[in-house]
Amino acid sequence: MSSKGNKYIQRGELKLLTGNSNIKLAESVAKNLGIELTKADINKFKDGEISIKINESIRGKDVFIVQPTSNPTNDNLMELLIMIDACKRASAGYINAVIPYYGYARQDRKTRGREPITAKLVANLLTVSGADRVITMDLHAGQIQGYFDIPVDHFSAIRLLSTHFQSFAFDKPEEFVVVSPDLGGVRRAREFADYLKLPIAIIEKRRPMPNVSEVMSVIGDFKGKHAIIVDDMIDTAGTITNAADYLVENGAKDVYLVATHGVFSGDAITKLQKPSVKEVVITDTIALPEEKKIDKITQLSIAPLLAEAINRINTYESISGLFTVIE
Repeated sequence: MSSKGNKYIQRGELKLLTGNSNIKLAESVAKNLGIELTKADINKFKDGEISIKINESIRGKDVFIVQPTSNPTNDNLMELLIMIDACKRASAGYINAVIPYYGYARQDRKTRGREPITAKLVANLLTVSGADRVITMDLHAGQIQGYFDIPVDHFSAIRLLSTHFQSFAFDKPEEFVVVSPDLGGVRRAREFADYLKLPIAIIEKRRPMPNVSEVMSVIGDFKGKHAIIVDDMIDTAGTITNAADYLVENGAKDVYLVATHGVFSGDAITKLQKPSVKEVVITDTIALPEEKKIDKITQLSIAPLLAEAINRINTYESISGLFTVIE
């Protein structure tokens, strides 16, 4: 791990692999790195079992596997685990799991008796399968980093997402407000707001059951302003669009929805087309199918950030600067 001048000793030739979860993102990362994706065959037997064969030598190589564990979560997770195992058995030098969206992150603790902590189970599976490092983005629960006994690099897309609003929020900051959808998201909203030098408001709500919430009140001034609701993910879109409706009904001009992960389960796309929602800004941590692409959705790419992180890890350079949200 020494260096001579600006020439860093590599951990081995960089190899980039991908499963089926988000091939477009992996291709974009490869393009940013100036390399080709390592060829691999991923197939399924008739009974649903996954079969993987890596078609190039990776012996002693520094392997990075890009595979968000999004829907279908279990298939994509198994693909990742099997690919890690294949790399380990092929004598890869280092195996790095690049998981932009970490499935099961919402099951990070027990909320009632006889419940599992599945986020920890997934961490165990990744480690036991042979991963040496995990790279991920905007975990639903940051403490998941501590579930691993291997290095975890946890990046944020807040700076990337905030750049989308610079051109108009900087010109008329008095007309905008950043809104946290709940008390737990205040830190994320504050980081976003500080980067754009905007005030924040906080929605106080109660959640009687999963994916169902009721707005109780809003702390902060939002009337007559463009509201930007910032969250880590949009799943069924019920909670966040209900919040948008509440804000508009109570005096906001319109509402922008911002999230790192566009999960978009069920009829989420239909809900996002409500008149109260002006625009939805997400990243490409999760592949967006053609049938879910609507004019309101703007997708920003995290590929340059991931590529830079991968390159620095491969050459033993510091990555601490990439964690910085606000400069």
